[in-house]
Amino acid sequence: MMRFSRPGRAGRRSRPATALVACASLLLAACGSNGAGGQTIGVDYPRSDTDFWNSYIKYVPQFAQQLGLTIKTTNSQNDISTLSSNVQTFISQGVKGIVMAPQDTAAITPTLRTLSSKKIPVVSVDTRPDSGDVYMVVRADNRAYGEKSCHFLGTKLHGTGKVVMLEGELSSINGRDRTEAFNDCMAENYPEIKVFGEPTGWDAATAQQKLQTDLTANPDIKGVYMEASFALGGTLQLLKQRGLLVPPSDPKHVFIVSNDGIPEELKDIAAGQIDATVSQPADLYAKYALQYVKDAVAGKTYQPGKTDHDSTIVQVRPGLLEDQLAAPLATADGGVYGPVQSVKSDDKSLWGNNFAG
Repeated sequence: MMRFSRPGRAGRRSRPATALVACASLLLAACGSNGAGGQTIGVDYPRSDTDFWNSYIKYVPQFAQQLGLTIKTTNSQNDISTLSSNVQTFISQGVKGIVMAPQDTAAITPTLRTLSSKKIPVVSVDTRPDSGDVYMVVRADNRAYGEKSCHFLGTKLHGTGKVVMLEGELSSINGRDRTEAFNDCMAENYPEIKVFGEPTGWDAATAQQKLQTDLTANPDIKGVYMEASFALGGTLQLLKQRGLLVPPSDPKHVFIVSNDGIPEELKDIAAGQIDATVSQPADLYAKYALQYVKDAVAGKTYQPGKTDHDSTIVQVRPGLLEDQLAAPLATADGGVYGPVQSVKSDDKSLWGNNFAG
C-alpha cells in the first residue's frame, strides 16, 4: 500500500569522545575484515557532544559489521565547512558511498552537487537537505515530533497556561519542522496556551539562559518543550535551583517533554523529573542508513510505500525519497494524549531501554 504524508536534536554530556573513538576503532578493525567486495563507505558523524549522537556513533560500526561494510569515519562537529572538507577526504580515499547528517540543511547543497557529479551516492540521516540529490533520507517525521509534544503538554495543562519551547537550529529542517508543527498544533487545538519560542541553535548553555529569563519574567510557566535532549541537564538544574523539580503530583511541577529518547530521559520519566519524550531511533538511523547506502552502491532502487520494518517511504519532493521511521511518544503511564497513543517509558521496544552505553 502506498501512502504519502507531509515531509517532515541532544543532553547531558556523556563519556569522553576519546573513549568512543577508541571503542569505534576496535569495531572498525573487525568490520574492515568483512568488506563488501573491497568497497568502502564514508560515514560522517555530525557531532559527539550529545548523548543521542554518541549513541548513534556507537551503533554505526556494529551495524556496519553486520552488513559486511568497510567504513571510514569523520566527525564534522556541527560545522558545515568541516563536513565539506571531510567529504573531500572521503573522495580522495575512494569511498563508494557516503552517509552524512548535515546540520545546516541549506549549506550542504554545493557538496551534494560535487558528489552527484562524481556519482557517489549519499544517504542523509536525521536531516533532509533543502536541495540537492541524495539516494535516501533516513529520519522520522519531525513534524510529528512537534505535534506529539504539543498534544502531551496541551492535555497535561488542560488547554491553558504558559509553556516555553526550546527550539533547535532553525537553519536545520528538523528545527523548523518541530517548531512550526508545535506552534501550528497549539494554535489549532490549545489556543489558550501561550508559547514562548526560544531559538537555541541546539546549544545547551543558550537554552538554559533563555529558560531562566522566561521563568524570571513568567514564574507561572507550567510546561517546557525541549526539541532535543541537549537541554536536559540545564533545564533540570535550573528547575532544581528554583524549587520546581518536584513530582508530577505537586502543584509546582513543570511538565517537560523532550525529543530523543536517550536512556537518561527514560530514567528521568520513571523518576518523575520529566514527563515525556519522543523516541528518535538512534539504532535504526544507523542500521538503515548503512543498508540504504549499501543498496545505492549495488544499484537497487526504491519506490514510495510501506517497508518491511514498520515505516513508510514517502516522496518529499520530485526525485527525493524519505524513509520515515517510527518515533513513539514515551510517557510514564502509556496513556492517550489528544489523538496520540503513547507507550510506557520502560517499554523494551524503545532503543533507550536496550542501549549498552
